[in-house]
Amino acid sequence: MDAAAAIDPSVPPSGTGCLECDATGGWWFHLRRCAACGHVGCCDSSPSQHARRHAAETGHPVIRSFEPGERWFWDFTRDEVVAGPDLAPPAHHPLDQPAPGPRGRVPADWRSRLH
Repeated sequence: MDAAAAIDPSVPPSGTGCLECDATGGWWFHLRRCAACGHVGCCDSSPSQHARRHAAETGHPVIRSFEPGERWFWDFTRDEVVAGPDLAPPAHHPLDQPAPGPRGRVPADWRSRLH
């Protein structure tokens, strides 16, 4: 699939944190946003790697960073950075939300739990 065909710039993000981590009380290192449906999941360095799992389960191969100041897209099928348009706002999680996050759920030994 062409990366551009996997991007819907009109879809807003699903929330401010990883959907699955929020549902289970988990935590994340960084957040990624599905460029097709807006699903927000945690990155490959996070313990649960929900963004990659979402891509595999749905066939939505392109994500965009959901971190402040980052505008890059990644195509899981090609394992490379790809170009993409501006997406529906917001472009990142709230500025007062820490990374790793969310506040209060990150274990003290979080560095040893990264992939």
